[in-house]
Amino acid sequence: MTSPNDPQAKVYSHINGSTSDVLTRLTISELCKGWPVYRDASEWKNFRGLFCNDAYVWTTWSKRQSIDGFIQKSKDGKSNGDFIMHRECGTLVELNADKLRAVGKMKATITQRFTIGGDDVMGIEPIIFDVDCDSRFHFFCLYDLEENCWKVKYVKLIYEKDKVVPVDGKTSPNFTKDVLRKYPEGYRYLGAAQSMLGHDVDVSLPTVQGPENSLANVLWLDLYEKMEQWLDGAKDVDLTTIPSIGGTRKDDMPNGH
Repeated sequence: MTSPNDPQAKVYSHINGSTSDVLTRLTISELCKGWPVYRDASEWKNFRGLFCNDAYVWTTWSKRQSIDGFIQKSKDGKSNGDFIMHRECGTLVELNADKLRAVGKMKATITQRFTIGGDDVMGIEPIIFDVDCDSRFHFFCLYDLEENCWKVKYVKLIYEKDKVVPVDGKTSPNFTKDVLRKYPEGYRYLGAAQSMLGHDVDVSLPTVQGPENSLANVLWLDLYEKMEQWLDGAKDVDLTTIPSIGGTRKDDMPNGH
């Protein structure tokens, strides 16, 4: 569950406001909705058009990737049988029009289908199951002065909870506790299943649950801090450094992006 404490210190334009603000937030929400609509359908030209040239994204299975690298890995994954879909559940936008910055927040369920085993010769049916993972996408957006339009600079998710869904309503795999412990609560089953496909799953992504009930995950709080820095006009934000529990930080990458 999420902490009862508000993770966001400031309030930005997010509902109502001037006609200009409303239209701008609507424009940015279109960028967010482009992820499930375009990526799931392999509309790569439309998908690429959402992002600026030096955009980066983070996902469980791809880790940190430039947008072009992510598109290529997505193509490779689909060619190898990866079947990942997204159900958008709602999108709102935080806007600082004076700084030409925005953050789109999209609630979505990641749903991926997996197949284990099976032998046609022996007449053994495979186990087919989905893993559904509730998450929140965060789109760090800016107004691109060269292209005269809004673009996405970074995408990073908070993973909330996941579950195994048997396709036939009854048959699902049993992951051992030792396997599940390798992945954070929030995308534990998704990580275990994706690793079966050979993906090197990122285990340092934000989740909602801290080490104790009602305590916020430090990575979750850190991402909110970075969103505020972005909205306040910081030249760039560091989304790759991993904060420690004690508040000190260690570098995961040599550069901020």
